[in-house]
Amino acid sequence: MAGFFNRLKEGLTKTRNNIVNGIDSVFSGFSTIDEDFYEELEEILIMGDIGVNATEKILDRLRSQVKENHIKEPSKCKELLIQSIKDQMKVEDTAYDFEKEQSVILVIGVNGVGKTTSVGKLAGILKGQGKKVLIAAADTYRAAAGEQLSEWAHRAGVDMIGGKEGADPASVVYDAVNAAKARHADILLCDTAGRLHNKKNLMEELKKINRIIDKEFPDAHRENLVVLDGTTGQNALNQAREFGETADLTGIILTKMDGTAKGGIAVAIQSELNIPVKYIGVGETIEDLQKFDAQQFVNALFEVEETTGGNEDGE
Repeated sequence: MAGFFNRLKEGLTKTRNNIVNGIDSVFSGFSTIDEDFYEELEEILIMGDIGVNATEKILDRLRSQVKENHIKEPSKCKELLIQSIKDQMKVEDTAYDFEKEQSVILVIGVNGVGKTTSVGKLAGILKGQGKKVLIAAADTYRAAAGEQLSEWAHRAGVDMIGGKEGADPASVVYDAVNAAKARHADILLCDTAGRLHNKKNLMEELKKINRIIDKEFPDAHRENLVVLDGTTGQNALNQAREFGETADLTGIILTKMDGTAKGGIAVAIQSELNIPVKYIGVGETIEDLQKFDAQQFVNALFEVEETTGGNEDGE
């Protein structure tokens, strides 16, 4: 994990410049903790894409801790602020229960966010845990999607069920579900077509896919993971909201977190939607997608060195 922590730290450089430097200047620029101090902090957090909701919760907590502990100097409450941000993003241990059960994971999102790549990387992660993984290539609209996924499946060493270009995605999922049952797969990972959250017919198709899984595989543990591009900031939040109206979202895969100044969106999403970020991606290789660890993320953001025994999230 040390290698990933370093990549994460490096990937969050722009976000750090966007948020942490501003926070540091407030801590060094104020000699007393007053309303102006809190207002400055609030502005920096909101401008850093942490979002209004999360910012309010973080600052409310900070205010009460400052009062409780009779803290007078701004420099003394930086640790409390960091802890408060971590608490906003905590991922419960139950978030990864699907690893212990026979599961179907539907991966959804708009075009270009890195869905197919995320499915391939996730297959590699789960295979590495000793799981029998099957991939369904239900993105039958994009000519290259099947080939791309086939390449990832090969790399991860897992089987794939695909449909011809233009085939009905729901029928691909139907075939894949039956193959998963017949082969006693632990996890069926379904890649779906990139859909704009405002395209009604594609959203209906998503509901149809969900109905087929419900009917054909009623006992399977279900996960609907939405892939969001970290570089799009608040727009990612809107996409997640829209998808949440069509599918019961259980988690988020946040991609392209390397090199964006909008990394604060990871805090906002969790707080605004009450949906955990389960995986975070900081690059191209299989190792660059990892389980999300709030402790690790905030430590990387604030350049706090990792101590052992952080939040292992059911590993």
